[in-house]
Amino acid sequence: MQSTILEVLKDIFYEVKNKLETAIGVLRKEKITIDPEDSAAVSEYAKVMKSVRQKANLMAESQIIKFNIEVDTHEIPDARSYLLKLKEMRVKRGLIDAQGIEDLQMAALDKVEKEIKKALMRNDKKGIALLTAEFDKINQKLGIRKEDLPKYEEQLELKIAKAQLEELKKDALEAMETQKKREEFKDEEMPSVKSLDIRNFI
Repeated sequence: MQSTILEVLKDIFYEVKNKLETAIGVLRKEKITIDPEDSAAVSEYAKVMKSVRQKANLMAESQIIKFNIEVDTHEIPDARSYLLKLKEMRVKRGLIDAQGIEDLQMAALDKVEKEIKKALMRNDKKGIALLTAEFDKINQKLGIRKEDLPKYEEQLELKIAKAQLEELKKDALEAMETQKKREEFKDEEMPSVKSLDIRNFI
């Protein structure tokens, strides 16, 4: 039994190791410009990370988000807590609700709960059907269509790429500030973040 567990762990380790080596191999070949304000740099970064995921057989960002939602919300019984959890997850990932969809969804939930005269539970099929119908109205009003999902996923990838570049920029600036405080680098001029080549640090 112990031998079987060790074999499974060994297989998992080698799989992770191979995926990591594949990802690093891609990053060593691609130039990433740490400039979240440059749309071309954001687009290129998103393209590189997509290549990393495809070659290393990793989940796409939309798949990761879907998986995390399922894991983090499976024990939430009511619709309101579920929507609040989704908002919390969005904020943590640095994503912006530019269209104000969350407020519209909350207003729709208020309307449904007023109609059914109680808190909407996720296992209430009739109540959820009412809420889904309200969400469909919101989507129609905003021009959101199911057939456009690939386009929305691409937009999501760009938003996440921008957020990740912003985090990289922040980390790089903090590292350079720390370096600058050291005596041997005190008089050295620090390079601009966007001139850094990540390939030199892998």
